Order: sequence, then structure tokens, then C-alpha cells
Amino acid sequence: GSKNPDHPCCSSLPPRRCRRRPPAGGAPRPASASSTCVSCSSVGELETSASPRRAGASLPPLGQAKRVVLVRHGQSTWNAEGRIQGSSDASVLTPKGEAQAETSRQMLLSDSFDACFTSPLARSRRTAEIIWEGRDDALIPDSDLREIDLYSFQGLLKHEGKERYGVLYRQWLKNAANFSIDGHYPVRELWDRARSCWERILAHQGKSVLVVAHNAVNQALVATSLGLSVEYFRILLQSNCGVSVLDFTPQACGGHPTVCLNRLNQTPNSPVASGSSGGRKTSKRIILACQGTTQSSSELSLGGMGYAPLNMLGTIQSQKTAELLLDLKVNSILCSPQVAAVDTATAICEVQEAADCLGADCVPRYVEMKNLMELEIDDAFQAKQKSLGEIVQSGWLGSMEYKLLERLWAQSKDAWQALLNELRDDAASDRVVVAVGHPAIHLTLICRCLDLPIEYMSSFHLDDGSISVIDFPDGPKGRGVIRCTNYTAHLGRWSIPITRPTENDEEF
Repeated sequence: GSKNPDHPCCSSLPPRRCRRRPPAGGAPRPASASSTCVSCSSVGELETSASPRRAGASLPPLGQAKRVVLVRHGQSTWNAEGRIQGSSDASVLTPKGEAQAETSRQMLLSDSFDACFTSPLARSRRTAEIIWEGRDDALIPDSDLREIDLYSFQGLLKHEGKERYGVLYRQWLKNAANFSIDGHYPVRELWDRARSCWERILAHQGKSVLVVAHNAVNQALVATSLGLSVEYFRILLQSNCGVSVLDFTPQACGGHPTVCLNRLNQTPNSPVASGSSGGRKTSKRIILACQGTTQSSSELSLGGMGYAPLNMLGTIQSQKTAELLLDLKVNSILCSPQVAAVDTATAICEVQEAADCLGADCVPRYVEMKNLMELEIDDAFQAKQKSLGEIVQSGWLGSMEYKLLERLWAQSKDAWQALLNELRDDAASDRVVVAVGHPAIHLTLICRCLDLPIEYMSSFHLDDGSISVIDFPDGPKGRGVIRCTNYTAHLGRWSIPITRPTENDEEF
């Protein structure tokens, strides 16, 4: 893009690094035709294809493995008022927001971080101060971590945005990737900023880095690390004080690192209690419940890992998952025919059917439960002799494990369609469907939901006993919105700590 000599940021920065931001404290003045920053607007010419790039493809090479933990700020005054914040700095944390930040501090208390990057905006910086309390190193403010710049929208109540801007406001809600205001493409500019942030975050010498920022920018950080385009905006949710964990592993050849989203949007509150998804009402939901842990192969008298029953920890995990889902009325449960999955599904079903039974004369409600062969997996994946990442990376060798993975991938297409069929395309009724199976099959379903290829299976991580939640605000024929992945907080003292590696935590 060409430079605009009348705009101060264009005199010293290259076009893609233009950082014009609205005045703090409210909506900016609409840009006139003569003052529109051409170089800022040229960000609209950046990549807009929905086709994913390889995870980590836009990231700088790494010399060591690194874990980055993202936290969104707590509830702000403008969140509570339903006001459009953008990068305005006029709102502060509410008492509820302060309490959420304290919960996040407790969640991360035992974790050792080498640094904390934060947005300079008050609501985010205060959240960072609460979480970082008692740690020696100073916070590192980064202006590119500020929330998305929404220009003339900022400061408006949502109904005011609808009344004043009409078609433009509907475009912001329905087609944010191509939304333009005041000569800018906010989401595309945000994606560009997120890529810039990764250069500094990953350049820090620390092995474990905390980042405290905002809803949209955290979405952009997750998406850009995975090589996902602006079309994925509002698909990977970030709730107030939700925690997301990303693991970066250097390549031996010194190229771009591999990236794994260890977990997405671990919230201080229950991930299944809300009936909205990113501010949109939703009545259709799929919950991927990973079966509990099983007895090891050395303990089995029967042939095949598929016959392995739940061990003591697995039984506890299944009961905890059943308790968590009491916040919902489950309509149907589809499970793998393998023993551990059936046992986990049965626990969920029994608790659901007894949930409304408060007296001797009550009639338990019926929850449909059925086996789905497409959710079955090969014993090789249950044995966990190789990680999915190792299997995916060995695909070019035509290894036996990769062929099994391809078979699992092929059957997951039918499994995903079966789940969508269970939701039923009926806008008038709420519908919650639970799928119970091994983490490996659920990884394929997450990729199917996001329309990602098989290579992305190793870009996500799921633990035994975890749940992942997918909402469908536009019904089963619309795009699925990932509310959370690998949620384990419901497991209590038996859960894997939120930011801890899991390689050595397989045993009870």
C-alpha cells in the first residue's frame, strides 16, 4: 500500500506496520476522505482465504520448546452494560471481573512463568496485575495486544450500533472478516497485529509465558498460531478470564515450530451453563466427552485394548463428567461400542435420567443412548505407543500407524454427520447431544467441525475425562463454534493442572 504523508504513523513505519488507533476513552472521529490512512486500509488486501495454512507456518523458528498461556480480562463495566469496547480504554473491571481474575490467579498459582505480556488497556492490565501478584518480574505491556480497533462503533450500546449503522452493523455480526468501517478492515488489521505479537512473545527467552489481553486479540493469537485465516474469527471462543494454552515445539531442521492447542477457553465458571455462544443465542450443542482412563494392557485377561474397562480414576472421571452435565438436559448420547466409552456414557445417562427425580413418585426422564460404530478406534491408538504428532509426521513413510489413522479419519466423516443429524434442524427446540469416545476420535471431530485436514489432528490435545463443547448458533447446517476444548476443571483434585505437561501424568 502507498503511504499517506498526512498520517503520522505512515512517516516512519512500513505500510503493514501502521498502528493508527482511536483516541482512548471513546469512539474516534470518523475519518474523512482526505484523511483516510491508505496504508492502514491496505491491510484489507491481506490473505482472506478460509483455507488453513500449516500450523505454525507464519511463526519464527524457535531454539527451545515454549508454552504460552493466554488469558482474557475479567468482566468490565462495558461488558456489563452491553457496550462495544474495541480498543477504547474507558471501561474498568467490575467487582465480578476482579473476582474472576482472582479465580484465574488461583488456577495459575503453582505455575512458574518467566514473563507476562499484557495489553496496556486498563481492564486487561488490572487482570494481569491480579494474576501476577507476588511474582518478581515486571509486566511487559505491548500495544499490539490491545483489543480490536472498531473506530466509530466504539462506545455505542449494541442496540445503538444496530439503529445507527443498520446494514454495516449486520455485516459486523454476520461477515466480520470482510467488515469495513472508516476505511479500515478491523479483523484483518487484528490478524496482522497478532502475527506481529508472536514475533515478540516467541522471541522472549523464557520457556513459559503468560499473556493477558482481550477476547478478539486472543482469538487472533490462537488462530494465527494455527495458520487459520480471518474467516475463523468468532469460531474459537474466549470468555472473561478464560485460559487457553499453546505449546510450541522447535523443528530439528530449524524451520517453523509445530503448534498444539493444549486447551481452549478454560473458564472460571461452568463451560456448559450458558445458553449463548459469543453473545449469540444458541439452542443446539454437541459435547465431546472423552472416556475415562482404562486399565493398562498388562492388567487385561481379555485380548484387545477395546475390552479394557475403566480403572478407579476412570470411574471417578465419568462420574465427575456426569455431574458437570447436570447443568444441561441431554437429549441423546452416542458412544463408541468399546467398553470404557459405554461405561462412561452409562454413567452420564443414569445421572441425567435421575436428575429430575426428587421424590419416590417421580418418573425419570428418558435419555436416548446408542452405540455408534463410527466412534470406534483401533487398539493401536489406545496403547499410546506413539503420539498422534509422530504418526501424522510419519505419514509420508506410509507407516502402518498412519494407515490406521487414515481409516479413523475416513470414518470420522460419517461420525460427524451422525452427530449433526442428532441435533435435528428444528429451530424451535433445544437439543444437546453428547458423544462419548476415545480422545483420538474426538480430535478428528474437532477437525471436521473446523473444516481442517487430517494433518491438524496433532494441533489439538485432549485428555482422558475431558470435555469439549461445540455450539451451533445457526443450527446444525451452520458453522460450529468451539466454546472450549480439553476442559478438565470439573475433575477437581483428579484433574491435570491447567498448564502442566501431560506426558508423565498417565498413571493414576
